[in-house]
Amino acid sequence: MVEALHIHVKGIVQGVGFRPFVYRMAKKYLINGWVLNAVDGVVIHAEGEEKLLDEFVIELSENAPSAAQVSEIDLKEVPLEFFESFEIRFSDDLQVERTTLVSPDLAICEDCLNEMRNPNDRRYHYPFINCTNCGPRFTIIEKLPYDREHTSMSSFEMCPRCASEYADPADRRFHAQPDACFDCGPRLSWKVAAGCDAAPGASATEVVAWGLTRDESDAIIEAAARLIADGGIVAVKGLGGYHLACDANNAEAVAKLRSRKRREGKAFAVMMADADAAACLCEVDAVERKVLESPQRPIVLLRKRAGAAFVPQLADGLSELGVMLPYTPVQYLLMDAFTQMVASSDENPPMLVMTSGNLHDEPIVTSDEEAYERLAGVADAFLGNNRPILTRFDDSVVRVIKAGEDAQAVQFIRRARGYAPAPLEMKDMPESAPVIFATGPEQKNTFALLRGQEAFVSQHIGDMENAETYEAWLAAKARYENLFEASASVVACDMHPEYLSSKWAHEQDLPVVEVQHHHAHIAAVMAEHGLTDAVCGIAFDGTGYGVDGCIWGGEVMLANRQAFERFANFAYVPMPGGAAAIKNPLRMAYGVLWACDLLEHPAAESVIERLGEQAQLCDAMIEQGINTPQTSSVGRLFDAASAILGVCEKPTYEGEGAILLEAAMGFGTEVDEDPSARERYAVSVVKNTATETSTAQDTSVVLLDAATTFEALLDDVAAGVPVSMIARRFHNAFVDAIAMMAELVRGLYGVETVALAGGVFMNRYLTESVLAALSEAGFTAAISRDLPPNDGSIALGQAVIAWANLESQS
Repeated sequence: MVEALHIHVKGIVQGVGFRPFVYRMAKKYLINGWVLNAVDGVVIHAEGEEKLLDEFVIELSENAPSAAQVSEIDLKEVPLEFFESFEIRFSDDLQVERTTLVSPDLAICEDCLNEMRNPNDRRYHYPFINCTNCGPRFTIIEKLPYDREHTSMSSFEMCPRCASEYADPADRRFHAQPDACFDCGPRLSWKVAAGCDAAPGASATEVVAWGLTRDESDAIIEAAARLIADGGIVAVKGLGGYHLACDANNAEAVAKLRSRKRREGKAFAVMMADADAAACLCEVDAVERKVLESPQRPIVLLRKRAGAAFVPQLADGLSELGVMLPYTPVQYLLMDAFTQMVASSDENPPMLVMTSGNLHDEPIVTSDEEAYERLAGVADAFLGNNRPILTRFDDSVVRVIKAGEDAQAVQFIRRARGYAPAPLEMKDMPESAPVIFATGPEQKNTFALLRGQEAFVSQHIGDMENAETYEAWLAAKARYENLFEASASVVACDMHPEYLSSKWAHEQDLPVVEVQHHHAHIAAVMAEHGLTDAVCGIAFDGTGYGVDGCIWGGEVMLANRQAFERFANFAYVPMPGGAAAIKNPLRMAYGVLWACDLLEHPAAESVIERLGEQAQLCDAMIEQGINTPQTSSVGRLFDAASAILGVCEKPTYEGEGAILLEAAMGFGTEVDEDPSARERYAVSVVKNTATETSTAQDTSVVLLDAATTFEALLDDVAAGVPVSMIARRFHNAFVDAIAMMAELVRGLYGVETVALAGGVFMNRYLTESVLAALSEAGFTAAISRDLPPNDGSIALGQAVIAWANLESQS
């Protein structure tokens, strides 16, 4: 019996090849009717036999294109209209075209990869092969609607064969805007830097060589792979910017790249041919493999295998290695050629360092001309192309963590390529809510546009501490506002008066809502999980401007989306020299030991000796209150512990002390044989003292005092306890403190949902241990799911709090 269904598919189903997929499935199951983009998804009118209709709907749900994310399918029986065929319809409603969600850039799909490796295919070795299921999206679009003429492909006129594919609904390249081939598309370019001494026979020239033919293109790939194999550094243009590539198994090449890039200590990520190669050096479980191979292709932080050997300066002192697989045709071609050259010369599988193409703290380079100028002293040669990048994107970074007894979760460290600008659903928001622009924080900046029930959180921008990053922020903001036609009527910003983004907010002729940093952290988690009732918010990080003017970072809040009360915080400790105490954590250690009255402890003598003359300076600054801000930051406490133990005294990047302290625990096989350790290290809880001017926002009910924790640490140092065990005991003290605070809040207020936020929760051991402890105690624990727990989530929290405050005033 023939029936008719009205099918409404919601989710990320536009710009990802979903309509051609529907067309092909309709042909397969003998369905007549049509498919059409709608404002809120894809609408299908389907007529066919009942059994075939059921199978058709199952296909839509279970076998959608890999880039699609089907969140909901609504079915409704409707009258038959007796269509005789199936067609893709195009809306004449401009609103539909303008609200089409632009897909993030996606890794090359298996079909395109197979074609690229097939000598009989016309796109054999074509470095820009793509289809509707893969390739560049957001980085090439200028404006909506998403048509070729509105992308950086507009100058490449399709040849007849590509045009035929583009126009054929049954073809995988139907309306694939970047569709191209050797006859009509972008080409590789190759330029050797002046003075290059990396590759024998590689002559430096100002002339750019172009891969106009397959043979010329292959020769460029061969030259790049050879230069890398011989120890050189090549700047390689990707989807969202340049990478700097070298042989990750070549110690001299890695050291040279680190020196030239001025990147002293932060680990490099590597690119490996496939997940099996990664599994030779790292632990790769089923979930990690799935993420590695996903269309998003992020860098995945994998635990190094015990006994795995790496060259110096690749990822020294860490238990994890950042690994990604190739995701562009160029990267596959380069990796294939490189692997053939070095496969038998190293014990480790072939792998490339693939680090962002920039100098220290600058935005990633996107154009060939910019690369020639800014990376001239870093790269020996440049593997570019003539397809412009319109939006700058770094690689995303994730890890897979244990989330309770049996569950696993993907935790973002940096959200960028492959994920942004996909919106986060805010289902509890009214569609008519005013558009809010949230400027984000100073460090690890992202911004957010809250438009009705969608929150567009930008890709990772970086630290807003130089003009180049600020300019990149302004450019990205303009592109989001243009593409999503979202003109803000309200601006939300951090309450810190000196942040560049906050200053910008107050320069606009719009209402401004200032948001406390740690409240924004908690609100972001609440928004991601759709939480509206009050939560026990644990916000632990390095720095955040407090209501009382101090530096917060160890906060326990009773919070909803509109307001918060400061229930508990770690007792303030002095930071002698302010920012200097972050750059020299021995100063931070001195401040902590001073506050804890532990400077006379025998094990503190080493700290004072290592500080030298600075010890007296620190003492004077603290006693006289000169340039010595007070902080409750848990991040700074970890820095202090790391310095005391000699793990990290001179950090070369933000958070290094805490990262190395976690790594110092080793692989987790050590058993603590001291039954009193947990009690000795326990953080103390004392009642706080309020004044006549105190408020619930600036003065907590109780204080968390880490003096007992640091005393136990010093006792263990004096007793010769291994650093690995001391580091583990120190971590456990904070796990227990969080669980204790959750119990106290539950007992006093009946709140059983705990929101965990802040950069401290990028610590795998701490996060997994806290989630396990809270689960065992019967709490509902929420942590960032689609955003990082660090400051990359702040903008969303700012936007949500601004909306909640506007709503309360209406």
